[in-house]
Amino acid sequence: MRIYTRTGDDGETGLFGGGRVQKDALRVEAYGGVDELNALLGVVRTNPLPQSLDAALARIQGDLFVVGADLATPADSKAKAERMVRTDAAMVERLEQDIDAAEETVSPLQTFILPGGGAAGATLHHARTVCRRAERRVVTLAQQEELTPQVLPYLNRLSDLLFVFARAANAAAGHPEQPWHPR
Repeated sequence: MRIYTRTGDDGETGLFGGGRVQKDALRVEAYGGVDELNALLGVVRTNPLPQSLDAALARIQGDLFVVGADLATPADSKAKAERMVRTDAAMVERLEQDIDAAEETVSPLQTFILPGGGAAGATLHHARTVCRRAERRVVTLAQQEELTPQVLPYLNRLSDLLFVFARAANAAAGHPEQPWHPR
């Protein structure tokens, strides 16, 4: 099987559930943002991380394939429906559990902090912003098309989790947080 198919040479792409759309369609922008986030989490995982964070990020990368496939499959799609896995409440709840566990490893937040720290922490802060951008794309799509209701809560919780993971990674690596001091 070749990686190239030539079917996208005219600026269209196939959706997971069937049908073709322009490569700049809102749906493609939405799942493309999720794909970008997934790739960035792969970059994060090239850094030394506490085992619990790395394991959670690996699971989240798998979840993001579910979210991306969910976004790539219109709600009314009959094609592949029997094999389709949709974003569900259990995925959102797991992120909440991860947030609660990670928050126990860092000091209570007293002020805004500047994104940064070590390589892993800074890249997790970057991933949080990429997650927020993907969430904005999904919000735009949701205004025009029906989506699985848990997709937006999942991305919203994930950005919160990535913030806490950035703090936890920096704490574990001994990188102090730099508070923001307004003028």
